[in-house]
Parts: sequence; C-alpha cells; structure tokens
Amino acid sequence: MSWPSFGLTMLRIETKRRARALQILYAWELQGSPPIPQVASGLARLTGPEPRVLDRAESLAADVVAEVNTLDAQAASASENWRLSRIAVVERNILRLGIHELRRGEVPPKVAIDEAVHLAHWFGDVRAPGFVNGILDGIARSLGRL
Repeated sequence: MSWPSFGLTMLRIETKRRARALQILYAWELQGSPPIPQVASGLARLTGPEPRVLDRAESLAADVVAEVNTLDAQAASASENWRLSRIAVVERNILRLGIHELRRGEVPPKVAIDEAVHLAHWFGDVRAPGFVNGILDGIARSLGRL
C-alpha cells in the first residue's frame, strides 16, 4: 500500500498521519499482529523517516490496536449483513481508525468521517468510500456525536 499518487505534499500533516497509521495497521494485520513499534520501524525503512508523521501515526495505530476488540465489535454491529471477516483488510482498518476517532472525540465527528472516507478513496475498493461513510455515520449517530 503506497501513498496516493497525487499531491502528497499538499496533504495536511494530520491526514498524512492517518494514512500512515492505516499503513501500519494494514501491515500489522497482514503480518499476524506483531508489536506496533516493529511494524512502524519496518514501514519507516520503506518510506523513509518522517518523525512528525510517523511518531503520531505509530501512536494512533497503537491506540487502535489496544482497543481493537471493542472497535471490531462496534463495526460488526453497525455493518448489518456483513461479518467483519468479510470486510477487506483496508476497509476494516479504516473503520477501526474512524471509530477510534469518533469514540475519542478529539476531532469533530464530521472530520473523523471525512478523513476516513478520503482514506477509503485513496486505498480502498471503488465501493469503500460509501461503505465507510455509511458505517461511520451510523456509529456517530449511535454515540450521539451527530
């Protein structure tokens, strides 16, 4: 999984951090759940060090992993007729990031959803943005955030 091919330098640092956290989570899941620092270190070797991006991305990914069971349960209950195991790895991790941000409440819910939808456009299947938007919108409403 690589950066979007368009205007990387134009992305806000927060967006870059979320995208890098997604890459860490993707690799974490595909590698069988090794420690996040190990995954982040491997990714940094491939992408080059960007401390302002990578440090926060690693922290964000670690926070998601720490509550992955809760996030997965919430995603599964919100994704009617879809078992979480049937959702593609990229979309599953975008949902985890989005749900984590909605639950944490540090950014407005519309920002958390919009950023997740952008990630789905860049890294996911053609239907991923609508799917991610629908799931996160429902979760935000159930949390009373929208």
